[in-house]
Amino acid sequence: MTARPAPPRISPAGSPSLIASTYFPEPLLQFADDGLHIDPKAGIARYGPRSWTASGRHPTRLRVGLIGTAELVEAARTWMSSRAEGVRGDLNNPEFPGWMPDRGFFSSLEFDDAWNEELGQTELRQVLEIKSQKDRFHAALTLFEAKFRQLAERDSVPDYVVIALSDQIVTRCGTADYTGKETGAVHRDLRRALKASAMKFRIPTQIVRAPTLDGRDRTPPSRIAWNFFTAMYCKAGGYPWSPYGLTPGTCYVGIGFYRPLGSADATMQTSLVQAFDERGEGLVLRGHEFEWDPNKTGSRSPHLTADGAHQLMALVLDRYEAAMKQTPARIVVHKTSRYWPDERDGFRAAIESRVRRYDLMALEVQSRVRLITTSKYPPLRGTRFTFGDLDTCTRRATYPRSTSSTGCTFRRRSRSLTMSDRILREMLC
Repeated sequence: MTARPAPPRISPAGSPSLIASTYFPEPLLQFADDGLHIDPKAGIARYGPRSWTASGRHPTRLRVGLIGTAELVEAARTWMSSRAEGVRGDLNNPEFPGWMPDRGFFSSLEFDDAWNEELGQTELRQVLEIKSQKDRFHAALTLFEAKFRQLAERDSVPDYVVIALSDQIVTRCGTADYTGKETGAVHRDLRRALKASAMKFRIPTQIVRAPTLDGRDRTPPSRIAWNFFTAMYCKAGGYPWSPYGLTPGTCYVGIGFYRPLGSADATMQTSLVQAFDERGEGLVLRGHEFEWDPNKTGSRSPHLTADGAHQLMALVLDRYEAAMKQTPARIVVHKTSRYWPDERDGFRAAIESRVRRYDLMALEVQSRVRLITTSKYPPLRGTRFTFGDLDTCTRRATYPRSTSSTGCTFRRRSRSLTMSDRILREMLC
């Protein structure tokens, strides 16, 4: 399959150099047997997941363990077995081909009571009767962690564990908000806490709630199946697709920042890095913590010092070389904010000591102008619209909009239009 050619540039009559629109075609993805498609679901259904024929990471069978009440353990097992055979689609949701040895993800599920841990009624009642929200949350987390530990310490350990949460657990223990003397205001989420706790045992985990198992969830069944089993395939070590056409030997690095969970210091930040190669294989790294005060720096976007940037990039290169067994020939670094001089110098120094070719890219919102069609559908993702020095590219659907009396549709973020907004409205309407 080949990519669709881009339509020619379109300009209104009388102003060929003023307004233009182009379209970037959807990038191709690569699946089993080097099959190509622009749609992940269609590609898997037609060819199978990429790692099925491209590497030794394909899980040909998956031993599944279950944690929950006796009723939910049985319901989860029945639900997974049924959906693994395939799920019909509809006009808006493609059919799920299944998780079977001869189709879909080309794998099989195995269940055994020895891989299950049931929650007793007495255990649950003792947790649910705790009055303190904080204590109840920690009691529930401790209970699930104990069950997980029992599974991990058995002679026969499952490859994958599904935790089935009842309505009572979600309602009474799903979240907890409290104030600690050292941490300040704290918000805890059971789903996130369970994921973090399970990481200690090095067994991939998936959480499923009772409404999904008994049909109360109104999400289309095929969509649920696609989401559930695709996530399961990735967590089990396989990769469903990979990018196509990226330059070999290139390491792509994305850098972001977030406030550490539970930190009482509102100015503390942590860097988060995702690095991957041209095949989509990669790793996620957490950098060091650093202080960033918007009031002192004059910027809400965190930035690294020269030393901090050097240390972070050195860490990325060290871990990348250890995981990929090679030094990249080229590095492309992406940030969602502009590079400050010291930050740029730190990245450059670390990269140039080991890699000859590199690019530092900053991706951020450049304009408030939005391109909206006159129909009920949003613009196609990848539509590029230029107006003089203004350059806008549509990344995702934009639904909020207002319509003028002439039928021209445009999006506004404020009551008053900017000068460029006014000119666009006059020309497009």
